[in-house]
Amino acid sequence: MARLPAATRSTVPAGQEATFDEITQNGTAVPPYGPGSVMVHVPEASKHATGLNQYLRNASSVPLKSAELAMLVAAREMDCQHIWNAHAGSARAAGVPDAVVDALRDKKLLPELSADESAVINLGREILRNHQVSRGGYQSALEVFGQQGVIELTLILGNYTMLGMLINTFETDLLPERSEPRIPPRRGDPCVAPTTTVSLAFYETLR
Repeated sequence: MARLPAATRSTVPAGQEATFDEITQNGTAVPPYGPGSVMVHVPEASKHATGLNQYLRNASSVPLKSAELAMLVAAREMDCQHIWNAHAGSARAAGVPDAVVDALRDKKLLPELSADESAVINLGREILRNHQVSRGGYQSALEVFGQQGVIELTLILGNYTMLGMLINTFETDLLPERSEPRIPPRRGDPCVAPTTTVSLAFYETLR
């Protein structure tokens, strides 16, 4: 069960009511699921976070396939059911092989990867697991995506890690309709929210 009730105009910080009206169509489109349902409680933060998300999704130099794969890497490293469910199908549609998606989900041995797939997964795993990137991991990403692309790819990884933190911290409800198998549970880890996944209409602007 979600830890926060639905946001209303009367519950947001003073001075942010107009922004709440703007992003929720005067309160008629308050997001019920996912990171949007959390961030809308602080409308100004939500507005700026959404702006970054929209740039990364729609205007960055990172190809869609690689962007969607990066989102999956962040979702899996965060054990975030919500983001995984929102992007596994999108990643498949963008060209990420089913075998790669399934191996990431189940944390099994990865199949043979293309250069772009390897660069994304290695960069994401290194920074999210080790909190630094090796010379080889950086160079591989640079050769595939260039300087701008590596910067934007890192921003995608960071952005979706942030969204996963919001989802897992506030235990936002999973969508009732789910098209992908759930991430296998991590046993004995109290830091992982037991039920968390991606949103409806509002998440279309944020997912």
